[in-house]
Amino acid sequence: MQEKTKKRTHFTPVRILSAGFAAVIMIGTGLLMLPVSAANGISTPFVDCLFVSTSATCVTGLVTVDTGTHWSYFGKTVIMFLIEIGGLGFMSFATLFALILGRKITLKERLIMQESMNATGLQGLVKLARYLLMFTLTVQVAAALILSTQFIPQFGLAKGIYYSVFHSVSGFCNAGIDLFGNFSSITSYYSNPVIVITLGSLIIIGGLGFYVWQELYRIFKENGFWQGLKSMHKKLSINTRLVLSVTGILIVGGTVLMFIFEMNNPATIQGMSLGDKILNAWFAAVTPRTAGFNSISTADMSPAGRFLTIILMFIGGSPGSTAGGIKTTTLGLLVFTVISVIRGREDTEVFMKRISIELVVRSLCIVFIAMSLVVTVVMILSITETGASLEYLIYETVSAFGTVGLTLGLTPNLSVPGKLILALTMYIGRLGPLTLVIALAKRSRLKGIRYPEDKIIVG
Repeated sequence: MQEKTKKRTHFTPVRILSAGFAAVIMIGTGLLMLPVSAANGISTPFVDCLFVSTSATCVTGLVTVDTGTHWSYFGKTVIMFLIEIGGLGFMSFATLFALILGRKITLKERLIMQESMNATGLQGLVKLARYLLMFTLTVQVAAALILSTQFIPQFGLAKGIYYSVFHSVSGFCNAGIDLFGNFSSITSYYSNPVIVITLGSLIIIGGLGFYVWQELYRIFKENGFWQGLKSMHKKLSINTRLVLSVTGILIVGGTVLMFIFEMNNPATIQGMSLGDKILNAWFAAVTPRTAGFNSISTADMSPAGRFLTIILMFIGGSPGSTAGGIKTTTLGLLVFTVISVIRGREDTEVFMKRISIELVVRSLCIVFIAMSLVVTVVMILSITETGASLEYLIYETVSAFGTVGLTLGLTPNLSVPGKLILALTMYIGRLGPLTLVIALAKRSRLKGIRYPEDKIIVG
């Protein structure tokens, strides 16, 4: 009996989730290696297929071959489906098919869904999965219709619709992979407010998290739009208030700083009109959290602009979203902890509520592990990628960990070991925020011996 129990506990939801993402990546790799996936009809090397499949499944956006010119429409469609599955989670799709077939969702499947959605409990997970899929479909269709007004006149009906759907999926899932060719992203559309604002809005919507949108929908549905808007500050949970507050501060603050850093840079926004300067500064602040689109050249940004981008990429989006990074709530909780310590409070206080020390410790662990991973990968890449500057290595590493996809141009020129290392970093970055908190919570429930308390001098 003990041996059976050990075998069963070996396959925990965290490990099943990790294996599920790895399986999707390998299936995508196999499909991309087919000659039909490449535009020239020649099979693409395994390492490049693995890298692109990992990037798409982990909704990162870093690519070693140009998406717009290298892949056929079959290959591009494979990438689009990998982005959708990676952004929403393969368990959401498995749940959808199970519901269509009329099959009940087992307890084990609910536990895996709990890990995948970063949920705190099992109640209402199936209903949340339905809401998630319906919400995703609605937003992506609406965005595709808006984008089609720009792409159909330029590319024709069929290609315009395809481009609209692909970039709507890529934007909402915070992947940032584009089809415009020559690694140009949307730099040729920097003065098109419809495309820039639509993609920027998709990034924000996808990065806020499904729990936030579900809560907002419930408040407006129960109270009406205007009444819900007036009473929102009272009815919102602490989590949603923290997500919206930190997100708003990062977007507004990031936009202002980007505008200041780049306004006199002739290689980015100096030659633009005032409206275009504000628009592109806003997009440059939005896209690092965590999509890989860029409307201005990232390599030509000022050192301050590039450093700000690294910070925003490391922070990322919000829990339960398609974004990566350490998450907005983690940052917000640590900031409020510092404020509480400065004020001489014993507990961390957020919006007049006390937060448990357990959550504070988990947040510190997440940041420490994330920084340790980035430092380790940068040191390894400094050995494998001879000639690359430290700034470029840090930029690419944080972009991979935060599942962002912005690059200074180093990714296509990586060595084979460098590609494998960054692919692993993207995989860890996608899984880490989903699994680390709950894994730590399970450890914290283990009761053991408590040793005598003592003091250490810090600071």
